[in-house]
Amino acid sequence: MRSTSFILLGGAIAAPAAAGTINVTIPRLSVAEYHPPYVAVWLEPTAGGAPRTIAVWYNVKKLGAEPGTKWLAEMRTWWRKAGRSMTVPADGITGATRAPGQYNITLPADVKPGAYVLNVEAARESGGRELVSTPLTVPGTARAAGKAELGAITVSAR
Repeated sequence: MRSTSFILLGGAIAAPAAAGTINVTIPRLSVAEYHPPYVAVWLEPTAGGAPRTIAVWYNVKKLGAEPGTKWLAEMRTWWRKAGRSMTVPADGITGATRAPGQYNITLPADVKPGAYVLNVEAARESGGRELVSTPLTVPGTARAAGKAELGAITVSAR
């Protein structure tokens, strides 16, 4: 009994605080040369203010003369608004590219209630680029879908 309590307490401490979840789908594409897309997720207050990057996925293992960071600028909208001033890797924000599938991204707990625009941008080497934006009221839900590089995007904010 005592060890069970310790494990439960440890799990409660280790769990990050969250204001909700963003679910992003990367569709499987039938192309001759497929590379997992670089993806950036960020929030912009509708009343104005600085954008907040929530997640950036890029090729973290590619080093040398053409490191993975070189292609971050291909996510053009994110790059202009937040990317070029960001230092990568960023703890809790950046990570490796993902294969096709559904992925959950934690919406940070310190996101204040209000009106935002959620943006998800994807760019793929030898492929396309796509930006999906949807209005989001925190707390609340939102949903959008891409047409090529991104699939369904859902948000549940508490």
